[in-house]
Amino acid sequence: MSRPAIGTSGWNYAHWKGCFYPEDLPSSQWLEFYSRHFRTVELNVTFYRTPRETTVRKWVNATPEDFVFSVKMNRRITHRHRLSGAEEALETFLAMLSGFGQRLGVVLMQLPPSLRFDRERAESFFEALRRKSPHIRYALEPRHQTWLQKDAYALLRHYEIAFCQADSGGRYPTAEVVTAPFVYLRFHGPGALYASAYTDEQLRAVAEKIRAWRDQGLDAYAYFNNDFHGYAVENARKLIEFVNMGSENWDMQERGRR
Repeated sequence: MSRPAIGTSGWNYAHWKGCFYPEDLPSSQWLEFYSRHFRTVELNVTFYRTPRETTVRKWVNATPEDFVFSVKMNRRITHRHRLSGAEEALETFLAMLSGFGQRLGVVLMQLPPSLRFDRERAESFFEALRRKSPHIRYALEPRHQTWLQKDAYALLRHYEIAFCQADSGGRYPTAEVVTAPFVYLRFHGPGALYASAYTDEQLRAVAEKIRAWRDQGLDAYAYFNNDFHGYAVENARKLIEFVNMGSENWDMQERGRR
């Protein structure tokens, strides 16, 4: 069984100084420090700009060999072009991704709330994605209700794109549906968006789901985007703890059957 990749959405938060990063630790060493506690991170910066090759190389070199980066697709593709006529922007984005090599986890496509499900538009874009990058794992986070339907799920399954199960305290629609050989979870906060923490009870429920998916042979990626007050760090740590507690119990049960 594979080990779930659980972390936070980004690491470069000044307000984590003191509650996560030591007060005297320079920001240039934050990623290396972060990677001692988590085995993955989701990069939001790539949504706003395309980092240089040297920057990507610096990130990769600052982390262990088993550390993976999930990368948010640039907004030029998802928000400006709205998945149509984005060939040049997509080529630039894919060229940047190559710098991560084997350290690339999943590419997240977060759509604007106004982008409805249009099968022709979506299929044309997904076909181009698979033709240009057949081995990259993709996840889609739609924010319009029309994506929550069988036709959309079937299209995602055809192209092995994970439907991102994103909790936003009810602000955006979501569904617990599996459309790829892996699951992708995002946690924006159960109450105030980005500024509320999950309870142990909520996290234990998520841990049970992750273990169930893992038992089905599905990899799991989970990222906390509720960065205010360091909630994301604490929630990610707790989720890892609860998943591991269940794994230990599962191992003990298996040994007892032998």
